[in-house]
Amino acid sequence: MLTELQIPPGISSDKNACELVRAWAAHGGLQCSLNISAWKDDQAQIRWGILLSDIARHVADALYQSTHADRQQTLSKIRAVFDSELNDPTAETQGKFI
Repeated sequence: MLTELQIPPGISSDKNACELVRAWAAHGGLQCSLNISAWKDDQAQIRWGILLSDIARHVADALYQSTHADRQQTLSKIRAVFDSELNDPTAETQGKFI
């Protein structure tokens, strides 16, 4: 079943807003689209790093609110898996830039 997430409130009032990431769990793996051209300056890698860390903190907050999972334990586990996946991926990335 396809389910799209809601656009966050207030986005439509920003004429410069743009979607950065769209990710799906499908066919037993991750499918994603990235708007890699959203940041073209020399700070792009830093901005993507901030985005990924913000997502991790939002996940920790959401899990705390929905299941009372400890935020710091969640972040520690996310960080450990993140580092492990960067160093020794369980699957190689596929696809192409279009």
